[in-house]
Order: sequence, then structure tokens, then C-alpha cells
Amino acid sequence: MKAAIGVFDSGVGGLTVLKSLRTAFPQQEFIYLGDTARLPYGTKSADTIRQYSLQNVRFLAHQGVQAVVVACNSASTQITEPEIEGLPVYNVIDPGVQAALETTQNQCIGLLGTRATVESHVYQTRLKKQAASFGKSDVRVFAQACPLFVPLAEEGWTLDPITNLIVYRYLHPLLLEEIDTLIMGCTHYPILRGSIERATGKSVTLVDSGHALAAVLKKDFESGRLKASAEAGLRVLMTDLSSHLQKWAFEILEETSQPIEVVNTT
Repeated sequence: MKAAIGVFDSGVGGLTVLKSLRTAFPQQEFIYLGDTARLPYGTKSADTIRQYSLQNVRFLAHQGVQAVVVACNSASTQITEPEIEGLPVYNVIDPGVQAALETTQNQCIGLLGTRATVESHVYQTRLKKQAASFGKSDVRVFAQACPLFVPLAEEGWTLDPITNLIVYRYLHPLLLEEIDTLIMGCTHYPILRGSIERATGKSVTLVDSGHALAAVLKKDFESGRLKASAEAGLRVLMTDLSSHLQKWAFEILEETSQPIEVVNTT
């Protein structure tokens, strides 16, 4: 029986989503794919992002997974189907949208994302489309592309004063709009959560797509759409591996003994 759940991202940022899912489902089997040979996705065209993402879905399907989580916001803007070739597919955008609408009180929502995510207007469109069903038809969305966040996260500069300055520079326009909810619209961004919280203060609630996604999967386990594994397990696959990426992956997972396999998805 296919039991593993596949998770992919362009790099190691999606490990933040994987970590949330493993915390929520400690007995589940997971296969993680980081397309590190072709990162970042956020600077590439929509057609290229979709092409890479479909290759990743099909590669994971060949690994025998029962479902695939697109743990990349840029990829989620291009992979919107609930199923691909009969395989359930989950994106990180819809859970984040739902969590933001449930959270906001003043209907002013901020969005941080890559240029590809922000320019796709997927978050903005879905937030406004679904707002009425939450009784919040006057929602305003303020988006900010943050192209420096991913390299800062990949570099591991989570506690660096330079990171704090850059984070504040990006967030300042959103804070002037008096947002009360902020979507971290890239799976790398929770790595910088400390700096983001320092900039926003306690008046702004951060939305982490990994936590929101776990709630969606929980419902599908309960409904029977997803099947529980016989035992826990994890495989970590990457299309390229440097000593730095390996070190950073271990730090996110908080595991130093997890082997990482190098694979070719094309």
C-alpha cells in the first residue's frame, strides 16, 4: 500500500513545512525532495516553474507516494490542481489564505513572498474571493516582494543585525497600513521568524503555511482520503548537495544523522 507523503520545494525551505507535518503526524512516512540544482524558483518564469514542479510531482509519484505536498509558494502559484494523474496534490497557498482570513480582525492582511508569488496575484485574488465566506468582505491585502529573504535564510543569517535591518526595510510599508495579520508566503521565511517578529511586534499575527497545511491533512486523514503509514519514516532527496546545504538541512530538521540522497528528476 502506498503510504508515504511526498513533499517538495526548490531548496531546503520546504523542510520547515516537512517539520510541521512530522510534528503533527509523528507516525507518518515522508519523502522530501529539494530541487536544489535549480533553485531558486522565485526568480523564474511561470512556465519554467510549472515545468519543474510537474517533473517533481512525477518523480515523487515514481517513488510510490500516496500524495504530494507542494511546499513552495512559487510552485504553488502554478500547481493549482487538487490532483495530478490521480495523485492528490496539496499546495501551501490555500491553507495560508484560510488561516489569514480566520485570524484577521481589522481585515488588513500583509503578504511577504518572492517576486514570482507576489506578481502572480494568487494570494491577493484568493483572499478577496474567499473573504465573504468568512464574513469579511472588506479585506485589504498589502503585498511585498522580499527577494533577499531566501539567500539570507539559505546563508543561515537568522540572528544577524543585517538581517534585522533588511527585514524591517521590507516590512515598514506594510506596518504603515496597520496590518494585523501577516502571511509568510515562502517556506523559507519561517527560518527568519525571529527577525520578522522583532519588526512586527506583538500586534501582528504571523501565518505559517506549514501549520495551516497540517490542519488540512488532518481532515483528509480523518475522511480516509489519506492513509496512515504502518510506521514512521523519512527519506530526504536533493538534486544537488553541497556541504553548506547539508548543514543547513540538518539544522532545520534538528537531525544530524539523517542521510541525504542525490537524485536526478529529469
